[in-house]
Amino acid sequence: MEVGLVGPGPYRATRLWNEIIELFRAGMPLRKHRCRFKSYECCFKASEAVDCLHELLGSNQNFGPEVTRNQTVKLLKKFLKNHVIEDIKGRWGKEDFQDDGHLYRFPPSSPLKPYPKKRSCGKEVIKFPDWNEPKAGTSQEHIPVKSGTTNSEMWYKRHSIAIGEVPACKLVFRRELTQTNIEEIWKSMTMSQLQKVLGLDSLDEVLDTKLVNSKHIFQNMYNVNKQGIVTLEDKSKELPHWILSAMKCLANWPSCSDLKQPAYSGFERDVFTTIVDYFGQIKEPLLTFHFYDIFVCVLGLLQNHSKAIEALQISCLLLPPENRKRLQLLVRMMARISFNKDLPPLSESVKTRTLVVQAFSRCILCSKDEMDLDELLAAKLVSFLMDNYQEILSVPSSLKSSIEEHVIHLHRVQIKYAGADTDATFLPPSFCHQISTDEFEHQRAAGSQEPLAALLEEIAMNKEISVKDKKKKLKQFQKSYPEVYKVRFPTPETEAVLFPEKTKQKPPLLTWVLKKPFQPFHRTRSFRM
Repeated sequence: MEVGLVGPGPYRATRLWNEIIELFRAGMPLRKHRCRFKSYECCFKASEAVDCLHELLGSNQNFGPEVTRNQTVKLLKKFLKNHVIEDIKGRWGKEDFQDDGHLYRFPPSSPLKPYPKKRSCGKEVIKFPDWNEPKAGTSQEHIPVKSGTTNSEMWYKRHSIAIGEVPACKLVFRRELTQTNIEEIWKSMTMSQLQKVLGLDSLDEVLDTKLVNSKHIFQNMYNVNKQGIVTLEDKSKELPHWILSAMKCLANWPSCSDLKQPAYSGFERDVFTTIVDYFGQIKEPLLTFHFYDIFVCVLGLLQNHSKAIEALQISCLLLPPENRKRLQLLVRMMARISFNKDLPPLSESVKTRTLVVQAFSRCILCSKDEMDLDELLAAKLVSFLMDNYQEILSVPSSLKSSIEEHVIHLHRVQIKYAGADTDATFLPPSFCHQISTDEFEHQRAAGSQEPLAALLEEIAMNKEISVKDKKKKLKQFQKSYPEVYKVRFPTPETEAVLFPEKTKQKPPLLTWVLKKPFQPFHRTRSFRM
């Protein structure tokens, strides 16, 4: 049985819970069974329920084939506790469901969970400095303003396409951005991008933005080593050396550098158990209770691989640096263990990958109030993290560069024109649509012909420059803008009007004046001495 993916949005875990209940009630075969010489109509065996629900979850895109039979039994225990099912005597409320032959049935109506009321956290309004307000002690009246009037020759030398007077303007120096301002900008733009990727109208119902620490985002972006692992300023929050050595031992098996590998069999299982016990005793999961909803929401994007990667990249930036570092080290170790063929099996009955996911899912993602689908949702997320940890736990370069460019823009001087209230360096967003090449060429020509024609006319009618300079400039203009030039001078005659021919006087014939009359040449004889 295949169903559609429950997309991102508020209360996704509740929507999934209700959907699984409805699918299970609709798909579970009911028939007559006998127990202790008595017949019971419309019921099913516990083992039959496990078979049916396990197949249903495996074919469901929201969970997938990695769901184990043991996880299915745990979910049926929650069904029994929440009166989704009951035994044939009507008893429910305890998690004593077992994968055996006991008989169960559906109550007249399985209770669906109501959607929680909208949290009244409100939207957080991030206040930025008032860029129009001058610095203390700075008067805008004394800011020098350069005259905007230029002549045609200056325009020509600067290859301008427009002439005339430029409106008077003044420079307004913005306040310096403090570190707090920069961090708030990082938070605001990061939240905006996350909302865009998730496709939500608001993040209010999946994330309380007041709990997002802007310093964490900034530190997770910049305080990283060559391998992309977060470096902590407070060394007391680092993982203990002995647990780091144990993780390196399994991650690099059989090349253990930090530990001297004992010779006894089962050593790797003892190391694995030690790591599981350490992370199992932490009070809060690495993804924190506050961000549970946002990570469950991201699970709705797993069909769109690139969007899921980007959403998880941004979501992991919100974590405290110490949590992000532990997550990076743990997931990297889990991935290496899962794909390491040289590592002996860590369990006789369970595959290494399944064992790793089950062992660490709860310490990575779980809710504070223990949701009924916690284990299945956490397993789905952890599996995706293991397969894509290098991309997900790296710094998103596109987001980083866009925020850096925006911060640089905010440092620039603002230009105010007379009668204008807009910021010349911060243009409002514009929207465009694709046009054909012919239309583009037409718009380009039409938009630039008027100022170019005005510039050409001024060059042609300028009487202050010499004829030689005028011809030179006209020739250069004709070479650069032949279409505009042809409109003004369609024929050589129209161009010749600018340079009327002067009446030329014939120069007088040159006469050679000989001082002496012409004498014939006489050959002389030379004598050798």
